[in-house]
Amino acid sequence: KKSMKLLIVTQAVDANDPALGFFVRWIEEFSKHVESIEVICLEEGKHDALPANVRVHSLGKEKNPPRFARRLMYVIRFKWLAWRLRHDYDAVFVHMNEEYIFIAGPLWRLLGKSIYLWRNHARGSWRTMFVVALSNKVFCTSKQSYTARFKKTVLMPIGIDTERFVSKVPEERKTGSILFLGRLDPVKHPDLFAAACATLPSDTTREVHVYGDPTPGNEAYADNLKRQYATVSNLSFHAGVSNEAAASLYRTHDIYVNLTTSGSFDKTIGEAMASGCIVVCANEALRGVVPDARIVSDTIESVQSGIKGALALSEKDREREHTIMREYVVRKHSLEKLCANLFIELI
Repeated sequence: KKSMKLLIVTQAVDANDPALGFFVRWIEEFSKHVESIEVICLEEGKHDALPANVRVHSLGKEKNPPRFARRLMYVIRFKWLAWRLRHDYDAVFVHMNEEYIFIAGPLWRLLGKSIYLWRNHARGSWRTMFVVALSNKVFCTSKQSYTARFKKTVLMPIGIDTERFVSKVPEERKTGSILFLGRLDPVKHPDLFAAACATLPSDTTREVHVYGDPTPGNEAYADNLKRQYATVSNLSFHAGVSNEAAASLYRTHDIYVNLTTSGSFDKTIGEAMASGCIVVCANEALRGVVPDARIVSDTIESVQSGIKGALALSEKDREREHTIMREYVVRKHSLEKLCANLFIELI
């Protein structure tokens, strides 16, 4: 354990958050490697009791403050916490949202705090370059990430809780079932997935399930998508689920499809691999891991071809691939592996 006091800044500490529920486990695991952790989050939700050396401070989104004052309130409280807690941390780990470094980075630099950024987006801007300049090191999970170009960037495992994501009872898995799990936003291409599945021969697949909610501003897009495919008998849409509930979905589905383009190694792909799903994806970062025939492009024909190839696998080939994919995730991308690599890099 390092004699380090760490400040973590993240969007949510909420086990029920469909996108960030996994981060509660990250905090628990991180706490084993440092003296203490202060967490500043935009929103605090449901989570089990965290270790004794962890304290959580929310900016108050869960209290639903008035819209007109919301952003200003968050910024003021964030700066106040960064200052008030200054004696309780030596280094800062900012998860995904570069805005926090943009706001408080100069202060942290003046205070002599080391700054670490975790960022996986494929695109960046002058703001990204500014926060990278303020950071001691940057971490990402893919060579296709925007931040991979910088000398101070270190490639990291994606951090899968392999004890949660595991295929426990093979009989639970429904042969021919297909799962799409992610935000109902254009960047995730659920429209492409639905179009590809809607025209698959009915005898090749049993059930197709889409789980996810749109982010604010994409509600109309999601509603239109659901209306467009409402008459497809074996295709159904469901609300987003927690990270814990997602584990059950992976275990009961045969094929997992992820159409997020290259730029990061999407955690859900690693979770699906660890859980025994056959993976079809659009991420070039996984070439050499996922068979080439199931790395698809952004056309209906390509996605269909990848899904058909997955459906055509023999039982023997399925079991072989389940074993290979899980072993790969455990060896290269487990949460334990992430912590081992990450805390070597933290000064």
